[in-house]
Amino acid sequence: MLNRDTAYELLTKYNKSQALITHALAVESVMKYFAEKKGEDKDYWGAVGLIHDIDYELYPNEHCHKSKEILEMEGIDSDTIQSVISHGWGLCYDVEPVKEMEKVLYTIDELTGLVNATVLMRPDKSIMDLEVKSVKKKFKSKGFASGVNREVILKGCEMIEMDLDEVILWTIEGMKIEAEALGLKGE
Repeated sequence: MLNRDTAYELLTKYNKSQALITHALAVESVMKYFAEKKGEDKDYWGAVGLIHDIDYELYPNEHCHKSKEILEMEGIDSDTIQSVISHGWGLCYDVEPVKEMEKVLYTIDELTGLVNATVLMRPDKSIMDLEVKSVKKKFKSKGFASGVNREVILKGCEMIEMDLDEVILWTIEGMKIEAEALGLKGE
C-alpha cells in the first residue's frame, strides 16, 4: 500500500513547482483530517492526496490520463490509481468516485484552493482564526478565485452527504494542522 514517503517522493519527482507541491500538501492535510474524523486510514488517505495531481505540471492538458500511466509505471496498485484519477470525474476524466476516500478527494481538491485564496486576501494572511462564513462569502462571489469549480464542491458535498458549511469547516481545520508548511500561519 502507498505510504507517505513514497507518495512525497513521487510528487516531487514529477512536480517541481512549489505552488503544486504546496497544493498537494494542503490536500494531503485535509484528506488526513477527513480520514481521522471518519475512522479511516489517515496515512493512506493523505498519501493519495499527495499524488492526486502527479501529472499536472508535465501534462496539464492530459490531466488524470497521464496520472494513470505514470502511476502504473511506478508500480502503484490499481485501487490507488482509481482513487487518484477519479478526482477528475466530469472535468477531465470519466472515472466516477465510488469509494468514500475518492468522494472526499473530489470534494475538497477545489475547496482547498478557495480556502487558500481566502486566507491570502486577509490582512494577517493567517488561517488560524479563519471562519466558515468568510470562506462561504468568497464561495458565493463567482469573481473571486474564479478558477475554483464551485459546482464540483457542491456535487461532492452531496456525494459525501455533508453540508457545505461542515465541509468548509473540516477543510479549514485540516489545513490549519499544516498551516506553517502551507504558508498560511500568518505574518
